[in-house]
Formats: sequence, structure tokens, C-alpha cells
Amino acid sequence: MYFSQNTACSIVIAMSLKWNISMNLRFDESQIEKVANRYEFPREETDLMNLNIGIQCMGFLNKEQLQLVARWKAARSAWHVEKNTNEYIVDITSFAFSTNNERSRIESLTILDGVSWPTASVILHLFHKDPYPILDFRALWSANLEVPNQYSYSFWQLYVSFCREIAKRNKISMRVLDRAMWQYSKENQPK
Repeated sequence: MYFSQNTACSIVIAMSLKWNISMNLRFDESQIEKVANRYEFPREETDLMNLNIGIQCMGFLNKEQLQLVARWKAARSAWHVEKNTNEYIVDITSFAFSTNNERSRIESLTILDGVSWPTASVILHLFHKDPYPILDFRALWSANLEVPNQYSYSFWQLYVSFCREIAKRNKISMRVLDRAMWQYSKENQPK
């Protein structure tokens, strides 16, 4: 679901005021594609992107596919995914991909062992038909945000609205925006 630019901006402003969050890109939107083009594709990402159509057609992830996602997003904790059975992964991801409830999409994925909010965001980003950003410290920094102590649906909703509006306004995919935000942080964020 998309809103007009004025409506979306009003929603983001109202939500930002409610949660005292100031969100804006640290670089000019006209530079998004240029910055995104400097992003280097790791082989694992290409493998994940190649799964997109098949997973969207099936409507779920299996254990092997979830393991690939977990290793790409959070290699140190990816072993926790092993605790899930294939059947459980299929059930939960099938639900997440089929529900119309935004909150259910993201939060249902986090009940899987080894799937935190950032990994759940990757699953939606790469495999859901709707555009979703990735929760990552680099992308959040580029949006002038700090990683919260604990993620919440209200934070997620605000961040998704912010990113969708930028992508829509600039006629780019969410993947291009995510790459730009990640790359800009890599090049500019103090260590």
C-alpha cells in the first residue's frame, strides 16, 4: 500500500514525533543510484537473489534456503537456524508470505530459532512481493538512526514507510536503496 507523498510525509512526521525519531538520509537522494553502483556483490548475495522467483512462486522458504539467508545476514549466529525443522520453517514462512497483516509478516518470522528482526527483514526484503528494507546498522546510520536496544513493530513500521517513500519518489527498487544506504555507511560512517 502506498500513500501520496504528502500523506506519507505526514505519517512519517507524526510517527517520528511520537517516538522522538529523526529520520533523513545523510546523502542527497539524487546520489542513490551512483552510491548503490559502488556496492560490491558478495557471491552469497547473488545466490540469494537467484532464489527470489522460485521462493515467491512456492510461497515459503525451506531449511536450506533459510540457512543461506542466516549465513549471509548473521554468520556468527546462523547455526541457531539448525534447531528448526524443515516443516516448521515452511509453515512459518508460508504464513509470513501469505498474511495481509504487516505486523504478522515480520514478527512471525522472529519465532524461528536464529531469526532476529534483522534476519526477518532480509527474508521479507529478498522474497516478499512487497518492498521491504533491511534492518542493518549501516543502513540505519545512513537514515540518521541508531540501532535501537530492542526492535519493535512501531520502529519497523516507521522505517519501512520512510524507505518505501524514498524508493517510490526516486523510482528505484528497495534493493537499490538498501545497497546505497549500506555502501554510503561503509564509506562514511566513523569506525
